[in-house]
Amino acid sequence: MPTVFPHHTPVDHTPRERTRVVIDDGPPTDVLRTVSSDTAQQILAALDDEPATTSDLAEGADTSIQNAKYHLEHLCEAGVVEAVDTWYSTKGTEMTVYALAVEELVIHFTNHTG
Repeated sequence: MPTVFPHHTPVDHTPRERTRVVIDDGPPTDVLRTVSSDTAQQILAALDDEPATTSDLAEGADTSIQNAKYHLEHLCEAGVVEAVDTWYSTKGTEMTVYALAVEELVIHFTNHTG
């Protein structure tokens, strides 16, 4: 049965080229803490292929939607992932589409000798 809601419209998104994270003797950065979990890394790997919804990412990472949403929220707060579009389910439910916010994440260590 046809629906008036497009399920997967094309996503026109270009991530920033690079984000630099500086590691020094201060407190740990949110980015490292956020990307250190296996689930977050599975989500990032899936988003490297193409934008996806929370439910698609949860299925791909073999985790619950709640767990995928938790990691997506933290990845968005860290600036590594961003919401880029809205798709609709066949029932008309809005679904946020996520994509990588950056193509490359560079971690730079600084050494403060005093």
